[in-house]
Formats: sequence, C-alpha cells, structure tokens
Amino acid sequence: MTPYTIFLLTLAPLLWAGNAIVGRLVHEMVPPITLNFLRWAIAFLILLPLAGPVFRRGSGLWPNWRRFALLGLLGIGMYNALQYLALKSSTPINVTLVAAGMPVWMMLTGWMFFGAKVSRQQMMGAALSIAGVLLVLARGEFRHLLELRLVAGDIFMIFATIAWSIYSWMLTRPIEPAEIRSQWASFLLAQVGFGVIWSGLFAAGEWAITDAHIQWSWMLAAALAYVAIGPAVIAFRCWGAGVQRAGPSVAAFFSNLTPLFAAIMSSAFLGEAPHLYHGAAFLLIVGGIVVSSRRT
Repeated sequence: MTPYTIFLLTLAPLLWAGNAIVGRLVHEMVPPITLNFLRWAIAFLILLPLAGPVFRRGSGLWPNWRRFALLGLLGIGMYNALQYLALKSSTPINVTLVAAGMPVWMMLTGWMFFGAKVSRQQMMGAALSIAGVLLVLARGEFRHLLELRLVAGDIFMIFATIAWSIYSWMLTRPIEPAEIRSQWASFLLAQVGFGVIWSGLFAAGEWAITDAHIQWSWMLAAALAYVAIGPAVIAFRCWGAGVQRAGPSVAAFFSNLTPLFAAIMSSAFLGEAPHLYHGAAFLLIVGGIVVSSRRT
C-alpha cells in the first residue's frame, strides 16, 4: 500500500462517482445501454492509436481471446450497462451505495471461485466500511433504514456489482505472454475491443425492443467525452494497476469511497447540500480501508 497505489485506487472511485452523476443528468437524452456503447466506442478510438498492434496476428491477445472476451463482457458490456440502466430509476447516491457492498461480494467471489482466504481483519474492515455506507444511506439516523425501499435500479446494481467482483478477480490471474499485461494500453484495449462488441449487441437489442431515441446536444456531447475519457480510460487504467498492486479484496474497500464522492458531487451539481454524517461516513470507510489492508 504505497502512496501511489492509494492514489490509483482513490482516483478511480472519484471518476466513477462523476460517471454516476453524468449518467443521471443525461438519462432522458440517451438510452442507458446505448450510452454505454457510445462511451466505449469513443474509448476504443482513443486507445487504438496507443495500442492498435494488439489486434495484429501473432499478438498476445489471440491465445487468450476467451479470457479477454469474458473480461469485456463482465467489466464493460455488463457492469456499465447495468449501472446506466440503474440510473433510470434510482439516484446516483443510491446506485453508488448499493455498489458499495463490493467488499462483501469481492470476498465471497474470491473465496468461492478463486481459492482466496478471508482474514479477520478483512471482515472487520468490511463491517466498518459498510457501516459508513449505511450511515449515508440512513442520512445520519439509522432508524431511516427501516424506511428504505429498493427500486429496480438497485437490483440492477446488485447484479452489476457481482459482475465487477468476478471481473476484478480475473485481473489477478496470470496471463501469457506477460508483455500484454505489462503494456497497460494494450491490456485495456484488448478488453475494450471485445467490450464494444458486447455493448453493441446489447444496444442493438435495446433499439429493437424499445422506443429508443437520442436527443443530441452539446451537453450530451460533453457528457460522452467525460465518461469515455475519465471513468473509462483513466479510471480503468488506475483500477487495473491498483488491483494488481494491492489485490482485489483490499481494492474493493476503496470502491466504497464512490458513494461519498457521489454525495459531494450531488451537492455541487444537483443542489443537495452536504451534511455532517458524510464526514463521519468518510472516516468509517477510510477506517475500513486501513484495517483491512494492515499486515498481520
């Protein structure tokens, strides 16, 4: 847990919180699954000049194309589409709060499918982090939890979080040749290439079975530029590097910063004032990160 690793794992949630805010702002301008496809199509064009040779015959992509196809499905095709779909009926803070159950799903996924052991410190860290999330959800008074009602968007976000947990654990598995992993742009473009195909298929289905339409504007263009450059290219680069350095279980606790950042951005862009309990929740979430990452 070096300062650089902490920076990587903090910047990604900050950008993803912005992604939730922007997704909510434009949810009436563009269908959610189409938004996901446009986002990753732009990201693909950004990455292509940096790592285009990864698609050449003989590159490390093709012996591992099944792995990259699954990474593209889980991390790009499913997770982001489900998140934008969730924002149609839920708020940015609620969506990011549901996603903040990530440490629990990450530990369960690692234990069930990847042979990972769960330490007492990780369980204590998960408890602290989730307490911080619940404090925000309860608006500073835990009695409000009894009034909580999940909407369809919250259910979509639960499935998205499970998909992201599997995706993150797959990032830690060795891959040959190792050069494709060491070159971040090539490693990400290999995933995005398949992810664009998956998201394109899902978007085609959305247009086929719904009354989909796009309201083009400068605001939508700016939103697409942000979600493609920040939450897509930069955040995925930071998250991938951070997971490889700290491991999925520890990295998952940093994802719990996303609801806090979303609450602050909601205050700035959606007119919702911050409260004292946001600060208390921040301390609990950070406490969970510190406890879970300490060496025994």
